[in-house]
Amino acid sequence: MEGASEVIGEREEMEKQWKLYEAYNELHGLAQEFDTPFEAPAVLVVGHQTDGKSALVEALMGFQFNHVGGGTKTRRPITLHMKFNPDCETPLCFLVSDSDPSSVQHKSLDELQAYIEAENMRLESEPCQFSSKEIIIKVEYKYCPNLTIIDTPGLIAPAPARKTRALQAQASAVESLVRAKMQHKEFIILCLEDCSDWINATTRRVVMQIDPELSRTVIVSTKLDTKIPQFARASDVEVFLSPPARALDGFILGDSPFFTSVPSGRVGSSPDSVYRSNDEFKKAISLREMEDISSLEEKLGRPLSKKEKSRIGVSRLRLFLEELLHKRYIDSVPSIIPLLEREHRGATRNLNEINEELSMLHDLNLKEKGRQFHDQFLTKLSLLLKGSIVAPPDKFGETLQDERMNGGAFIGPDGLQFPPKLIPFSGHCFPWISCPEMSSLHGIPSQGRALKIGPVDVASMRLYGGAQYHRAMAEFRFVVGGTKCPQITREEIVNACGVEDIHDGTNYSRTACVIAVSKARDTFEPFLNQLGHRLLHILKRLLPICIYLLQKDGEYMSRNEVFLSRVGSAFNNFAEVTERSCREKCMEDLVSTTRYVTWSLHNKNRAGLRHFLDSFGASTADPSVFSGNHSSAGIPQDSTLHEKSDMKPKVATKSSHSTSGIDSSGSAQMTETRLADLLDNTLWNRRLAPSSERIVYALVQQIFHGIKEYFLASAELKFNCFLLMPIVDKLPALLREDLECKFEDNADSIFDISSLRSSLSQRKRDTEIELKRIQKLKEKFKEIHTQFYQDTALVT
Repeated sequence: MEGASEVIGEREEMEKQWKLYEAYNELHGLAQEFDTPFEAPAVLVVGHQTDGKSALVEALMGFQFNHVGGGTKTRRPITLHMKFNPDCETPLCFLVSDSDPSSVQHKSLDELQAYIEAENMRLESEPCQFSSKEIIIKVEYKYCPNLTIIDTPGLIAPAPARKTRALQAQASAVESLVRAKMQHKEFIILCLEDCSDWINATTRRVVMQIDPELSRTVIVSTKLDTKIPQFARASDVEVFLSPPARALDGFILGDSPFFTSVPSGRVGSSPDSVYRSNDEFKKAISLREMEDISSLEEKLGRPLSKKEKSRIGVSRLRLFLEELLHKRYIDSVPSIIPLLEREHRGATRNLNEINEELSMLHDLNLKEKGRQFHDQFLTKLSLLLKGSIVAPPDKFGETLQDERMNGGAFIGPDGLQFPPKLIPFSGHCFPWISCPEMSSLHGIPSQGRALKIGPVDVASMRLYGGAQYHRAMAEFRFVVGGTKCPQITREEIVNACGVEDIHDGTNYSRTACVIAVSKARDTFEPFLNQLGHRLLHILKRLLPICIYLLQKDGEYMSRNEVFLSRVGSAFNNFAEVTERSCREKCMEDLVSTTRYVTWSLHNKNRAGLRHFLDSFGASTADPSVFSGNHSSAGIPQDSTLHEKSDMKPKVATKSSHSTSGIDSSGSAQMTETRLADLLDNTLWNRRLAPSSERIVYALVQQIFHGIKEYFLASAELKFNCFLLMPIVDKLPALLREDLECKFEDNADSIFDISSLRSSLSQRKRDTEIELKRIQKLKEKFKEIHTQFYQDTALVT
């Protein structure tokens, strides 16, 4: 009777543990499927390639099933929910479906291995080559511990060479995947190290980035049987088995590392198989454990202590992990129940919202929601243009460098762009930098705000909306305003002279106009296109920022993707059409300015040109003016300035002659001579003298500068009036008109009511399933908690 009651008691205790493990397995599956915040305790195996991760997992389970070998074999994490079942003589395995986690399929060990190999081969041929989605397997076996183990892809340590760039990319992908898994605070990290010197922290380097104190990490030294022969002295073995605290840099679980060996060879009936059954494999593991202890004692020259033996072998590691996980399970039960309660309330609230949306799926309701969204969208758009800090700049702002990469840069005729940090966005270019309110927004100290703020690093600021628009305009003014007339060659001057239709003389004023307008057109037209594309990029960026603000304020029409895409398309189309129309207006101005030269525009007044020609005529009296090198390819920019500087003494000489009594007839004769010389050099003589070159160059510079000033003022004014202002005053009416037209045609086409109803119905079914599973789990954990509480009360 006593023996029978003991058996019954053991059976009840086992069933109690089964309920606990089964509840946590379901909790883990629920967290994976619905991305809920449940972090069920589990063992996460982390190690480098060829550290023996998969082999150790098989040894812990007591049977072989995985795809093992050299290189990368595990490309998806494998989650094993292991359950001790004394009635299962052979492993009973179930594969959880990827598409439907509630569905499980019974699989043999061979089928499991074939499935894992197929998945690895599939991922190997894909660009990413790795997936974070877990392969979930449930196992019941009489030799299984009650554990949940997650086997991760092996870390890779490639050589830093050009030939290994592909391998380096793989290594980065694997490390990111493993780091993401280690972020779960409830996971126990099983850190595998294949080294005989604890100073070499290959895997610990990665683990300690997430768990710096190793407070939830168990360190395992694998392949012990290959390391023992490497030690020549007993002291080396002592240090290896009991490493000093400074070597491990932390407080690891279990206080010291574990040491394991897994015998090589696969289970199967093929000639290459070493073991004919899993029983033989388990016996080999036990034998290897005893041989390791014997080899260590022989090296040390003494028997191992009980504490040292408790750290050697797969069976010792399995017992430690099972006890540790069981304790974590029991300790976590009270905290799991409130989480389940909260998720149950959240799922219930989601279900009620879905039901409400389904009941509101009518034309009139959707039209009214669409109109409200239209008004709210325009409100957010206006807010962004006027200035706001509601949207985070680190997420939606762009530095000047980012803006250039995404929207295009202002590139001059030389093909170069001005470095962003050298553009002086100071008070005159960026007026609001001197404003105390805006200065405070950008973190400028109060003492700086009290003074005239000089150059500010606006280029590195992450801006959006009206501020970004203004910065782009400031850069345009700076770059175009600093553009100089391209170099003029003698060949261009000669080609521009041509032949007159009534005489064989030369009209150098016409020559200057031909060169100036051609140079101006070629220089400024690319700037105009670049400005249009840049500002269009800035305006289009407002759409996702508006959507973010609407979502933040709860005014976003979720699940109405067709309607939202139509609003987005209408906004982008309006911006593109408006920008193109504005650019065409600016192009008309540039064409008119470069087609007909108006001297009053380019010289401010006619007196400027007459003054220049008078000074030039006076200078022609000096024969030394014509003594220059006629073969020069260009004229220095300050040549006209040199002539002007010589003007004053010559005029002074002229006045002194008049005061000393020179008669008026002599003065007239001198004037006529100068005029004849001037005409001879500019009209009758086709020989390109230095004086002629200076005239042409000075006129071209003056005309080019006038066109540039007019182009800058005109372009900025037109983009403000015909691109920015229509977004404010024309877009609302056009969007509303477009919206009402679509409402009149067919509301179903703009809202896609049938598809929306189908989507909501599917979400309703999924939420109902989730709600039922959460309710079931909540009841299980409450029952477990009550049972353990009663057992504790009986013991006390």
